[in-house]
Amino acid sequence: MKQIEMLAMILAGGRGSRLLDLTNHVAKPAVAYGGKYRIVDFPLSNCANSGVDVVGVLTQYESVLLNSYVAKGGLWGLDTKDSGVFVLTPREKADAGLDVYRGTADAISQNIDFIDTYNPEYLLVLSGDHIYKMNYDKMLDFHKEQGAAATIAVMPVSMKEASRFGIMITDENDKIIDFEEKPAHPRSTLASMGIYIFDWKKLREILVKDMVDPDSAHDFGKTIIPTLMNNGEKLVAFKFEGYWKDVGTIDSLWEANMDLLDENCDLNLDDPTWKIYTEDAVALPAYIGPDASIDRAYITQGTSIDGTVKNSVIFTGATVGKGAQIIDSVLMPGASVGDGAVVTRALVADGVKIGAGAVVGSADSAEITLQASDI
Repeated sequence: MKQIEMLAMILAGGRGSRLLDLTNHVAKPAVAYGGKYRIVDFPLSNCANSGVDVVGVLTQYESVLLNSYVAKGGLWGLDTKDSGVFVLTPREKADAGLDVYRGTADAISQNIDFIDTYNPEYLLVLSGDHIYKMNYDKMLDFHKEQGAAATIAVMPVSMKEASRFGIMITDENDKIIDFEEKPAHPRSTLASMGIYIFDWKKLREILVKDMVDPDSAHDFGKTIIPTLMNNGEKLVAFKFEGYWKDVGTIDSLWEANMDLLDENCDLNLDDPTWKIYTEDAVALPAYIGPDASIDRAYITQGTSIDGTVKNSVIFTGATVGKGAQIIDSVLMPGASVGDGAVVTRALVADGVKIGAGAVVGSADSAEITLQASDI
């Protein structure tokens, strides 16, 4: 059996319920971002740029659009004889009649046969719903240098945010000496990014046992990592430096888009040395009307602007009518704003039509307004 060095599995089955109506009909990784991208473009592009040639994408919730999208391996250059992107869906549970993954670890367990086909030395497990650029090859080098059974990518967060994540407590050599899953009183601010490299043989042995454990949560954070630690295996933290955003809420998705307006943002989508690949949209260049006013905006192709756009991100195919004002807002693909309408501190969903003179959002609102239906 031919062995490859590392195979990637992207966990892309989540619903993203905190994104509210944005994920009523599409999985969270398929949500649009940055004018013309989808969130799943980031881990897939990172794999392509890092030399990870075989990628399994594990889908589940509202998977039709996501399945058809990621099956186009050529978008990321992963469609050659020795590379590919493979869509993997849950096997039906005969005992319960359910077609679901029971947890993040179960998603990998159900696809052991696929992984064994490539006989990898290392398994890279990724979340499919984060926005970042990372060289996984450097993380693998660190993993091998440390002689670890598992390496977890971590990033410092604020003490206030730490309770939302799996938190790593490390020694001076980056060895993980304790792990807390979403602690109420964090002892560290090193948050797991949901990016893991495992020695496949060691992980496989644990997964096989975990599959038949009726008391298991079948989850990496709750089950697999604690098991590795209890077994005395060496776990290390790979400290990531750069842009990373968990876009799990409307506010965080809005923030991630608004970050693109900052010229000092570490996430450079135009960097030719680490390109983020996506599906090319068939659209005309952006049209800026004679009476339009634009101040600090991120505008992509296929847009039509006849009003005022200030400190905002306008996605492919969005339109802004005469006299309309878009302020501190994000217009997603195909959204249209009628003449004289005002949109402030809002995120307007794909294809939503805002009528002439309508008002959406407020400069005084503590939270970002999601407009997901016509008005």
